[in-house]
Formats: sequence, structure tokens, C-alpha cells
Amino acid sequence: MHHFYRDLKLGVLGGGQLGRMLIQAAMDFNLSVYCLDPAADAPCAGFAHGFTQGSLTNFDDVYQFGKDKDVVTIEIEHVNTEALEALQAEGVRVYPDPKHIRMIQDKRRQKAFFTENELPTSPFVLVENREEVLNHRDMVPMVMKLAEAGYDGRGVQVLKTESDLEQAFDAPGLLESFVNLDKEVAVIVARNAEGEVKTFPMVEMAFHPVHNLVEFLLAPAEVEESIQAKGAEMAVQLVESMGYVGLMAIEMFLTPSGELLINELAPRPHNSGHHTIRANATSQYEQHVRAILGLPLGATDTLVPSAMVNLLGADGSEGQATYVGIQEALAIPGVYPHIYGKSNTKPFRKMGHVTVLDTDVEALKAKARKVKDLIRVEGETPKS
Repeated sequence: MHHFYRDLKLGVLGGGQLGRMLIQAAMDFNLSVYCLDPAADAPCAGFAHGFTQGSLTNFDDVYQFGKDKDVVTIEIEHVNTEALEALQAEGVRVYPDPKHIRMIQDKRRQKAFFTENELPTSPFVLVENREEVLNHRDMVPMVMKLAEAGYDGRGVQVLKTESDLEQAFDAPGLLESFVNLDKEVAVIVARNAEGEVKTFPMVEMAFHPVHNLVEFLLAPAEVEESIQAKGAEMAVQLVESMGYVGLMAIEMFLTPSGELLINELAPRPHNSGHHTIRANATSQYEQHVRAILGLPLGATDTLVPSAMVNLLGADGSEGQATYVGIQEALAIPGVYPHIYGKSNTKPFRKMGHVTVLDTDVEALKAKARKVKDLIRVEGETPKS
């Protein structure tokens, strides 16, 4: 098998925007990339060397897709791990390892892993149903997370008052005490099969107050060097304790006292690393390719401070997408859009992102705010 010839078949479970940007990085290595996705018009459909429409959670669909691939990876963690284990047993290289994907699929298992490996995380309680939530009124205000299937803010509830508890999820999950936050930050780390590990500089994120989606990202994070170092140390400890191979994003809370608490894991390229395409020596997508092929990891140095603005579908409209204001934004120096190729928009759907670069951090922030105000992704019809 030759890494730099097209006889190596890389299979990607998921055909969304992460897969699309992964294909762009893999092309530099002359790889043949094949994608599986349930949507016929997924962003990867027109770019992959081969595209298969099918379910990511169906055993047969995943197994049949992967059996003629040399390496299989993911761009979303909600996949059938039993099929991946069967492929692995037959000699297909699967990264991340299915057992790691399975652990991360369940937020309760994630929390157990953190405590078992002495990785700091926020206090939590496991619950099986709404009735058990009602037994923890003393924790209000708190956050409830479904154990499985949560993604992009879905499966998360903020329970601010006792009356909110009546609307809690009636399913297995966990309750987390509110954490007094200074910032929400993230560290992306990669580890290859040879055990080489590299981290990207910590970034900070600002979330939509209702829909829990990242609206802004600033890189590197405006934190003390000791906090940057601690975040990197925790990230390395985590992947080494797992024996993990691939790229992982680790979302963390930073408290006013300087304590870092691990919130959640994403075993794949992540929204908090989009900026690396323009702002770092190696992008998160190239780093993932390097890691899963067993190649030396690339340098992660920041070349220029950056911000990332998510382009979300406007509230109140849906249908064929129109990008209003993008021409004006492109007139600003250091503005680089990435449009995901989704023909239809709906409220708060991720439709693209814009990376903003500037050597002056205050000018960078001002440009990012201007870009956010300028660009609006609108649909052709009002949402009913």
C-alpha cells in the first residue's frame, strides 16, 4: 500500500462540511476519498472520488461501504461501531478505534472516563429519566445532557428554575452543576499510531445564547501562557491514556480562578479548528490525515491571529440559500469564506464559516464583528 498513490482508499463516514474540508486536505496527499452519507446532496457528494448514500448507523450500510477500503475514519461520531469493529477484525484500519468512538458517543461514559483518569471535569449526576431529574432540585440551576445522540446543541437543556424540571428530557442522561465561567475554550490534539502527539494552541469560543452553537472563535485564546500549557498537558494526558489515534477536539471550561475543566470530546475535526486552514502551519484536516496514515504530524504553530465566524441560517426563513452581504465582506482584507455547499437553509443550520486574519488582535475582533453583521444566510420562504 502506497500512501501517496491512489491505490489507497480512504473511507469517511459522513459527507458533511467536515468531510468536504477533509477531502480538500487529502487531495494534497493524492488520496482517493470515498464518503457515506444519508443525504444524496451532502456537501461531499460532488467532491469525493466515490459517494454512497446510506445510513451511518445501519450495520450493513457501514460494513458494505468499508469492506473494500484501506482506512476508514469519521467526520461525525454517530455511527455504527459494531460494523467498524467487524471491519477492523477483517484487517481494515479504523481510526479512531471503534471502542473510543463508542465511549465518546455516550456522554455518561465520557464523564466516567474523566474521573477514572483523574482528568478535571464539572460535578455531575447520572439520571435515567425525568423522575430522577426531579429528585435533584437542589442542583438548580443546572444543565441536562442526553447520554446519546446529542449534537450541535441538540440534546442539551438549561434548567434554570424548579419549574423547568417538568420539561426535562425523559431519557438517560446526566445533570451538571452550573460552572462559574470565565471562558469556554478548546484544544485540538492529534496522535498517530507511532505515539507522536501534537496540540494546537488553545482557542476561545462564544456560543449562541439559545441554540448552543459556536458564533465566534478567537485563536489563540487570550489566556495566560500557563493556561495554554495546562490545556495542552491535559489534552496529551487524555489521548495517551486512551491510546487514541486520530484528531480530537477537547472542549473545556476556564473558571475565574484559572481552573480548566473538560466539558466534552469530539473524535474528529471540529468547528473549533476551522481557522487552522488559514492561520496555522498545518490545518486540523491535514493533521487528521497524517495521524490516521501513520505519517509524521505537522507543525501546529500559529502563523497569524485569527477569528472564525459561523454562518448560520437566518431565523425565520428556509429554502434555497442566498448569502446576503458576502461581497461587501470580501472587500475587507484578511477575510476568507468557506461555503459548505448546502443548497437549502433553515434557521441556525451551519451553512459556512468565515476565517478572519489580522496581526493586530483588536483590529481582528472588529473585523470579525463587522463580518458577522454583514453576512446573512437567508432562505427564499418564511419559516412556517
